[in-house]
Amino acid sequence: MKSDTQNSFLFYFLLVLAMVFWASSWISAKVFSEYINAYELMVYRYFLTTISFVPILLYLKKSFVISKDTLLLALLSTLFMILYSKFFFDGTMHGTAGLGAAFVTTLNPIITFILSLVFFKKELRKKDIFALLLGAVGIFTILNVWSFEFEDIFVIANLFFILAAFSWALLTLNNSRVKTVDPLVLTFYIYLFTTLFGYFITPFESGNIFEFDFVFWFNLILISIGSTTFATSFYFIAISKIGASKASSFIFLVPFNAIFLSYLFLDEPIYYTTIIGTILSIIAVSMLNNAKNPFKRNG
Repeated sequence: MKSDTQNSFLFYFLLVLAMVFWASSWISAKVFSEYINAYELMVYRYFLTTISFVPILLYLKKSFVISKDTLLLALLSTLFMILYSKFFFDGTMHGTAGLGAAFVTTLNPIITFILSLVFFKKELRKKDIFALLLGAVGIFTILNVWSFEFEDIFVIANLFFILAAFSWALLTLNNSRVKTVDPLVLTFYIYLFTTLFGYFITPFESGNIFEFDFVFWFNLILISIGSTTFATSFYFIAISKIGASKASSFIFLVPFNAIFLSYLFLDEPIYYTTIIGTILSIIAVSMLNNAKNPFKRNG
């Protein structure tokens, strides 16, 4: 019994840690803006991720074989991944990491739901309309539009964040069309293709990265192996153990972790509007996903 309790504690600790690593990618992206460009980060990050993914797939005894149809879908997802990586980097470079994380991670599932209405003819219920309106209020509150002039809302950073969320939503919907391949294997090929295509389109203009300091290398390892390989792998393992609905609820920790980490390491201020807007958006997302209110305690 004690061993089961310890194993359960370790499992949930690692799942929470995965969410912290996911959040840390936003802080690392901000740091990288002082060293390299968006495409260089994409190549270096996913090169290390691809290499570190191989032993995990071998350990889990996953097959690397994919069909031609899956290959084509993986290539399309690669395009969306490249776009997301570009907008993700540029958004954090021009804006704040904490706000960007809160904005994109809550806006993405809302955009995904709206796109599913358009492309998959998903039924729109009254509850969904209310959730979408609540999500819109949450997003606007994160952006603090109530105190801005109209032109201030569409600053360059916010536009990049919107494009990042839209790109990731397209990636999510495209991946949902793949039914015959393990999600980890599909993810591996997307990282591999992103590295290969990224290499040929990247202007390597930042010099020899082996001459960069400890801060650069720490963040590169963190964003490649911690935020991507470990966090992604363990999240899919969690889905297999506790189910997609319960595992996905932990993603709600990501924006709050990012806000705190950006305050801790980047000295970015924490605005009450960001916190309130994030909470409203998370409630909206949980309603759209037919999940229980993540802020309602049981019993």
